[in-house]
Amino acid sequence: LAMGGNYTQPRFILLGITDTPWAQVPLFGLFLLIYIITLVGNIGLMVLVWVAPSLHTPMYFFLTHFSLANVCYSTVISPRMLTDLLSGDKTISWAGCVTQFHLFALFVTAECHLLAAMAYDRHMAICHPLSYVLVVSPQACWQLVAWCYLVASLSALLYTGCTFGGSFCGSHHIDHFFCDAGPVLRLACSDTCGCEAAIFALATANGLGTGLVILLSYGRILHAILGTSLAPSRARAFSTCASHLGSVALFYGSLFFMYLRPASRHGSRDKVASVFYTVVSPMLNPFIYSLRNREVKAALGRCRRRVLNLC
Repeated sequence: LAMGGNYTQPRFILLGITDTPWAQVPLFGLFLLIYIITLVGNIGLMVLVWVAPSLHTPMYFFLTHFSLANVCYSTVISPRMLTDLLSGDKTISWAGCVTQFHLFALFVTAECHLLAAMAYDRHMAICHPLSYVLVVSPQACWQLVAWCYLVASLSALLYTGCTFGGSFCGSHHIDHFFCDAGPVLRLACSDTCGCEAAIFALATANGLGTGLVILLSYGRILHAILGTSLAPSRARAFSTCASHLGSVALFYGSLFFMYLRPASRHGSRDKVASVFYTVVSPMLNPFIYSLRNREVKAALGRCRRRVLNLC
C-alpha cells in the first residue's frame, strides 16, 4: 500500500470462523473449553513425564515434545480466534500476521516429524527389541528431536517467505480465522504461482515424507503383531495401533485437504478442515497417545497417592 511515496505495511482483517452473530458466543464457549482441555491434557502429560521416573523412556521423551508442539501451535491460533469471536475489532498487523503464520508453520511441521520419530521408536521397540536400547539411545533421541525442530525451522522460514514475500493491495480481508498461506496469498497483487508451487512442493515433501515413515513403521508393527500367538497381547496392540493411526489420519487428512490441493479448489470447507488440525487434534492427542497406556495410568496413580499422603 503506497502512501505519499512511502511504503507502509498493510493491516489485515480476519473475517473469522463465522459471521453469524448468534453462533459466535456458543462457538466461543466450545472453543474455550477445547483450548482449556488441550492445555490441561498436554501440559499435564509433560509434568507427569518429568516427575515420574518410570516414564523416563524414549517413547515418553518424544511424547513430551509432541505435547509441547500441540500446546504451542494451539496457543498460536486459539486465543486470537477466541478474542475475535467476541470482539468487534478483528484487525491484525502485518507483523502479527507474519509471526502467527511463522510459528504455526514451525510447530505443525515439527509435529509431523515428531510423529514420524514416534512411529520409528515404536517400530524399533516392537520389531527389534534386542537392538532397541542401542539404536534408540538418549543421544539418538536428542538428535532426532533436534532434526525435527531444525527441518521445521527451515521449512517455516520458506513457507513464511513465500507467503508474505509479495506485495499486497486492494482488500486486506483474510477469509479465515488465522493467517494461513492460502487466504493470505489470495490478497497478493503480484503473481503467486511460483510461491504456491514452492509451498505445495515443501508441504508435499514434509507431509508425504513423514507420512510414509509412519505408514511403513506401523505396517511393520502390525506384521509383527500378527505373528504373535498371544491373543490378549495382539488385541491390545491392535487397539493401540488403531487409535494412533486414527489420530494420524485425522491430522494428516485435514492437512492434506488444505495444503495438497490446487488453489482453485479451496473454498468455504477450508475453515472446517482447519479446525480439525488446529483445535481438535491437539485436544485429542494426549488422551490417544498417553492416557490409554498402562504406564501412564500407573504413574498417575502413584502421583495421586503421593499427593494424598502429603495432604
